[in-house]
Amino acid sequence: MRIVLQRVSSASVTIGGRLKSEIAAGFLVLLGIEAADTREDVDWLCKKIVALRVFSDEAGLMNKDIKETGGDILLISQFTLHAAYKKGNRPSFIRAARPEQAIPLYEYCIAQLSLLMDKEVKSGTFGADMQVALVNDGPVTIIMDTQNKE
Repeated sequence: MRIVLQRVSSASVTIGGRLKSEIAAGFLVLLGIEAADTREDVDWLCKKIVALRVFSDEAGLMNKDIKETGGDILLISQFTLHAAYKKGNRPSFIRAARPEQAIPLYEYCIAQLSLLMDKEVKSGTFGADMQVALVNDGPVTIIMDTQNKE
């Protein structure tokens, strides 16, 4: 499981010209699920996301987590995070989980983040053609992979 997490001032996702979800300050999380991923990977990742101290304290240092700031999370599925690109110029997505495995893990991730945040986590729609807009704050961008937990 791989994520690209961006601290944002705002973010939104539009599908078919209609606004699906939007947040003010918080995290935009792009989530790639691969065939080897499990609920344990989701649990580890969600705890890391919520505990990540990348928001400024009174001294301007990154010492606060998202809950301390009252921020929100927008979670977007993105299978292209598992692109294999070393051979040729057309990426392969063979490592990305098939929808029958990925959708339940994506929904479980939304539920776990909502539970840890004590509020609804916004999301896109799995498999949809989405337009994601964001105002990156910092910029702060962090990549995490459950295959590299140490």
